[in-house]
Amino acid sequence: MSTSVSPSPAQSPAGPHVLDNAVWAALTGPHARFAERRGHAARYPLDVCPFTALADPADPGAWADLTALVGPDTVTAVTGARAVPDGWEIVERGQGVQLVDTGLRAESAPEAVRLGLDDIPEILDLIALTKPGPFLPRTVELGTYLGIRHHGRLIAMAGERVHPPGWTEISAVCTHPAHRGQGLATRLVRAVAAGIRERGETPFLHTLASNTPAIRLYESIGFTLRRRTDFLLVRTPGRQSAPTP
Repeated sequence: MSTSVSPSPAQSPAGPHVLDNAVWAALTGPHARFAERRGHAARYPLDVCPFTALADPADPGAWADLTALVGPDTVTAVTGARAVPDGWEIVERGQGVQLVDTGLRAESAPEAVRLGLDDIPEILDLIALTKPGPFLPRTVELGTYLGIRHHGRLIAMAGERVHPPGWTEISAVCTHPAHRGQGLATRLVRAVAAGIRERGETPFLHTLASNTPAIRLYESIGFTLRRRTDFLLVRTPGRQSAPTP
């Protein structure tokens, strides 16, 4: 696996990169129509995407806003943060990597079909079998999802998830185990990327840091490792007991 982290073409020395806090940038930008927001905290609807985000993970006030948004003693997934304030609990910590398109050959896949709400039962079955990451009943509303069918059965898919300004994340890349080794996932990634490029945006994606086969594949087709990431599953502080009289 490559260990170099190259700056993105849109990187500005004047401040943080938009992909450093991609979910916040999406929910306050192109995906604002999905945002449930309280002050400096925002999240996607629970049946769309599990992610919440903070304007500034170093700001205690943003964490207080998050508690007000999701409720006390509630488990939620936070992106862009490495630590939590006192009173919060880290339930689970995941290590990931973020890769950006620096040389991908984007092209359409004639055999690919657009997936929509009518395909959700089949999509969820494929997701449950392959476990590419979180996918919920309304995730298909976030962007374009493409699939490949074999004898009418959905056997591979990929689509668009988080959408910060100028960028779109490729997600839910998966292939039925009986049909792996045929390059289906690569064809779908190229096809989804073609649609992103047509909008004048750049594809990016995330995967687990431990998933070295996937990282090697993405690097081999034109993605570059940009940075390592933390995914936190956290529990908000519980209600304080009323003072004893």
